[in-house]
Amino acid sequence: MRVSMISLKSPREIDLMRKAGAIAGAARALAGKMVAPGVTTGEIDSAVRKFIEGQGATPSFLNYNGFPGSACISVNEQVIHGIPGGRKLLAGDIVSVDVGACYHGFHGDCAGTYPCGEISAEAQRLIEVTEGSFWAGIAYAKPGNRVYDISHVVQQYVEERGCSVVRDFVGHGVGAKLHEPPEVPNFGPAGHGPRLQAGMTIAVEPMVNAGDFQVTVLKDGWTTVTTDGSLAAHYENSILITDGEPEILTAEGNL
Repeated sequence: MRVSMISLKSPREIDLMRKAGAIAGAARALAGKMVAPGVTTGEIDSAVRKFIEGQGATPSFLNYNGFPGSACISVNEQVIHGIPGGRKLLAGDIVSVDVGACYHGFHGDCAGTYPCGEISAEAQRLIEVTEGSFWAGIAYAKPGNRVYDISHVVQQYVEERGCSVVRDFVGHGVGAKLHEPPEVPNFGPAGHGPRLQAGMTIAVEPMVNAGDFQVTVLKDGWTTVTTDGSLAAHYENSILITDGEPEILTAEGNL
């Protein structure tokens, strides 16, 4: 069923999205456990691909609009869309891993930022603020509220803690396509945007910079960095709008 181009999922579709989400969540957890000094981003990417395919799914990102990896792995000032390869992680790095899994035609999409060894207090706080803003925002992910009710709370939470939210990239609907309507920004005025309804599935994904919100896409056409060189973090889950509290489709431990 579609309401203004926003897909409301059937019970069968929701079941498939739960499976896709469980695989994606487990792949994110695997990647997070691999983050350690000396490990390459390519090694993490290979493990993510092997795991997802071993679960009977396919990596959502692999060859998506030409992206060459199964996971986006972004380090330090890299906000999103880092291309995995030969880069070795160093103690003190923070590493954002964004993964998706497609199972029988439906996607689960999630991300997290992980410490590599001992990290600075500033970096740890950034990771905590980013994840905290997600949980603050989805408290408003209920029928009758609007998309920007989530957006506004995420922005308020982040800015009250001295950080900034990226404007150039936003969250999105997710389902049979990796990116569906509606857009789910991490900023904006409450009371705007499409009204939330049970059966909607959206990916809420705060992208938070320790410094200014402005970002720059590098010459590879993918890797997006903070323009001022400050640290960045990313946290995302695919969620289902229900008649009550939202359901986290990509929660770890569901597989």
